[in-house]
Amino acid sequence: MAYPHTIPDLPYAYDALEPYIDTATMHEHHDKHHQAYANNLNKALEALPALHKLSAEQLLKNLDKVPKASRTAVRNHGGGVWNHSFFWPVMGKPGTRPEGELKAALDKAFGSYDKFKEEFTKAAMGRFGSGWAWLVLDKGKLAIMSTANQDSPITEGKTPLLCIDVWEHAYYLKYQSKRAAYVEAFFNVIDWKKVAEHYAAAKK
Repeated sequence: MAYPHTIPDLPYAYDALEPYIDTATMHEHHDKHHQAYANNLNKALEALPALHKLSAEQLLKNLDKVPKASRTAVRNHGGGVWNHSFFWPVMGKPGTRPEGELKAALDKAFGSYDKFKEEFTKAAMGRFGSGWAWLVLDKGKLAIMSTANQDSPITEGKTPLLCIDVWEHAYYLKYQSKRAAYVEAFFNVIDWKKVAEHYAAAKK
């Protein structure tokens, strides 16, 4: 995907994640917020034809190629485009559990699925203000991290496997200010088969 940047359709119906993530939130989050990032990224790139062939991922991995005056806008809006495009497919219904090589890797890295869940929750809850929590592959090892705003691990050379959006727009309509309830609900809609696909691809 390159300029003009667009957003993908959801890989499921807007109500597919009910009751954990509500239909109204999915419309608001995907149709308005994600689309706004694409619109603003396109606006930031209008006067930068040398960058028109680069995908959002390529832009984020090569921010040094973006003129300094436009770098913050490309970083913020390019991150919003890429992060959300990655986010939608790692959810699905019904929820699954890690299996096979991924389960073994999680057990090795964190001790157990429950310990992973605990650490991932800490990253999501510990992010002050807006941002994301991530499960990444970093130099061949699984790790959990969080990023502020629309920053992405790919800018740091890490490979995302799973993420949760903890901006308030991701949960406020249903959970109000109760981020903890939203994070707990998220574990019911993780598509671990998709996460396993990311893990297998990252190991190659």
